[in-house]
Amino acid sequence: MAKITYVEHGGKEHVVEVANGMTVMEGARDNNIPGIEADCGGACACSTCHVYVDPAWVEKLPVKDDMEEDMLDFAFEPDPSRSRLTCQIKVTDALDGLRVQMPEKQI
Repeated sequence: MAKITYVEHGGKEHVVEVANGMTVMEGARDNNIPGIEADCGGACACSTCHVYVDPAWVEKLPVKDDMEEDMLDFAFEPDPSRSRLTCQIKVTDALDGLRVQMPEKQI
């Protein structure tokens, strides 16, 4: 289990515990975190679970695969180094303390 901090665009923080094996997107969805829509349900077929990963965590996450890279092209104001789709980040104990910030909007 990992504590993940989801930061809304306006700065409000939500710290929740997410079980290992779930995705960061599922943690947001199951805890009613605003700002992550997850329209495709985690199939990496949209970009509505886009976040900016805290700079301290960028290198600690698994590398983006080609499909995630392609879908990020459709995200609102993607950042080449910090943008991720939360449906593609599996939770493990190693992610305890992860911080992600939602963009101004999802498209």
